[in-house]
Amino acid sequence: MKTKPTPPSPNKMPVSESRILRLTASAFATICVSFGINAILRPEHALTFFEFNYPTSSNERAVVDSLMVVYGARDIFMGLAVYIALLFGSSKSVGWMLIAVSAVAMVDGFVCWGHGKGEWNHWGYAPVIAGVGAVALGGLDR
Repeated sequence: MKTKPTPPSPNKMPVSESRILRLTASAFATICVSFGINAILRPEHALTFFEFNYPTSSNERAVVDSLMVVYGARDIFMGLAVYIALLFGSSKSVGWMLIAVSAVAMVDGFVCWGHGKGEWNHWGYAPVIAGVGAVALGGLDR
């Protein structure tokens, strides 16, 4: 006589499928979208995360403001991509999206480092996002 396999109990759920992990990934997505909106609506303030000075001439401000829209759209895209992976993808797709977001933060830090300051405004959180991504990939599953 064959017995039916019992489904895993909620207490034995893989870490990569946990509600806390999904909420953490959602928080990172929300931060990305928020940074993007800030960059579009308040470019001068968004530059403070890079520790760059806002230009004084109107022509330079116009260029920087336009570039901040591009930067803001990038951040909004990253956040939406994480949300989409959370809604329609697997924990592995969420993990890889978070690792990609972390890589973008690392590049932002290298740009700041090249200008002599502000890199830790990006490098400080990049490993945290990468770590959460690694957990979503199954790094702590048994």
